[in-house]
Amino acid sequence: MVTLPDGTTLPRIGQGTWYMGDEPFKKNEELRTLRRGVELGLNLIDSAEMYGDGRSESLVGEAIEGIRDQVFLVSKVYPHNAGLNRIVGSCEQSLKRLKTDRLDLYLLHWRGSIPLSETVEAMEQLVEAGKILRWGVSNLDTDDMKELFDVVRGTHCMVDQVLYHLGSRGVEYDLLPWLREQKIPTMAYSPLAQAGTLRRGLVEHPAVKGIADRHGVKPLQILLAWCIRSGDVIAIPKASTAAHVEENAESERIKLTEEDLGKLNEAFPKPTRKVQLDII
Repeated sequence: MVTLPDGTTLPRIGQGTWYMGDEPFKKNEELRTLRRGVELGLNLIDSAEMYGDGRSESLVGEAIEGIRDQVFLVSKVYPHNAGLNRIVGSCEQSLKRLKTDRLDLYLLHWRGSIPLSETVEAMEQLVEAGKILRWGVSNLDTDDMKELFDVVRGTHCMVDQVLYHLGSRGVEYDLLPWLREQKIPTMAYSPLAQAGTLRRGLVEHPAVKGIADRHGVKPLQILLAWCIRSGDVIAIPKASTAAHVEENAESERIKLTEEDLGKLNEAFPKPTRKVQLDII
C-alpha cells in the first residue's frame, strides 16, 4: 500500500481510463474490466474531464454504480478550468458524469496560465464544500512543485501524477527524490508505456523478456512490477479486458530481485542529468 500525506492508504496499482468510453462497441467489456479490477483490489480509478470529452467519466460512473464506497475516485480538471470562476462548474459536471457527490482526489491536469495560488484557493474551496476530499497535481516538474509549496496551503497537495515507466525515467533525477522528501507519492500514468514503437522496444528487450521468463509472467507485468518497486509510487495502467486487469493485479505480487533490477538498470539506465518532463 502507498500512504498519502493525510494518512490515507491506497493500492500500489490502480486503473487508468484514458481512451475508455470512446468506442460504444467496447462499453460492456470496459465496464466488466473496471468492475473486475475493483474486485481484485485495484480500487483506485483515475479519469479526467478531458478524456473523451467526459465519456470516460460517464463510463466510470456507470461501472461504479452500487460500489461507489469501495472506490477511490480520481479525476482531473483542465488548466483553463482551474480558476475560481470555472472550477466549481467543471467539478460539478465531473460529479454528474461520475454519478457521485464527491471526488476522493481532484487533480490539476497540467499547468496552464492560471496562477497556482488561485488554483490552490479554488481546490481548497471545493474541499470546504465537500465536493472533493483532497487535491493534487499532474505533470508538474520539480520547479513547479517548489513554487506550489510556496503558495498558501500549497503543501496540502497529495500527489503528483506524471509519466513514468522503465523507458522514461527522467523524473528519477530530481522530481521523485524531492517528492519523497516531502512524503508525497508519485502517481505514474502510462506505466506500461504508450502502445507503439516504445512499448515494443521495452517488451521485446532481452533483459525484460528474460526476467519475465524467470518469474513465469509476461513482460508487461515486469514493467508494472518495476514501476511500483519503491513502495511510494502508484501505477495506473489502463486495461482493455478483464484478463488484462487480472494480469495487472498479479503484478503487485512480483518481487524483483537485486539482480533483476541491476539488469533493467543496465538496459534502461536512470538519468545522469536533468531532462525535460515527459508528457503525453
